[in-house]
Amino acid sequence: MEEKSDKLLILDLDETLIHATENKLDISEDFLFDKYFVYKRPFLDKFLSDISRHFTIGIWSSADDNYVTEIVKSIKPDNVELEVIWGRSRCSVRRDYDLDNYYFEKRLHKLKNRGFRLEQIIIVDDTPAKSKSNYGNAIYIREFSGEATDEELKHLHDYLLTLKTVVNVREIEKRGWRSDKEAS
Repeated sequence: MEEKSDKLLILDLDETLIHATENKLDISEDFLFDKYFVYKRPFLDKFLSDISRHFTIGIWSSADDNYVTEIVKSIKPDNVELEVIWGRSRCSVRRDYDLDNYYFEKRLHKLKNRGFRLEQIIIVDDTPAKSKSNYGNAIYIREFSGEATDEELKHLHDYLLTLKTVVNVREIEKRGWRSDKEAS
């Protein structure tokens, strides 16, 4: 069996791995949580199972901690172990002075006490502002709104494998990851 990478892969939840909405879509939901219809991104189970063989995985969302814990229980395959399941309480509150509002940022340095250096951490999110201070670690994924034809996780899986043995993920230009993938 291939050796697991020393990298930590942090995955966002809402609009990255799932779509949760109070308004039912035209397709069947995967499950209900509280007042939300929850739709798993296509290929999610396979993605998590396959990528966990290559990377240590964590889930970090800016949503409420209890919500994150409960949603993860419903989407995590039994064969997948998670290093962290973090919610809003682990985020830092930041102010956007231009828009005069506040947002929650995921500061990756908080993972150092788990034994990971910033050079080893990859974060996948649909919202750039949430990982703004660690942009060199970030892969921005297309927002998922419940589309049954979405194939983003297939593409992401293949791209992540190209980072598995990279010494410093922060030195790799990731802004064009999707077009790089589509060109190959």
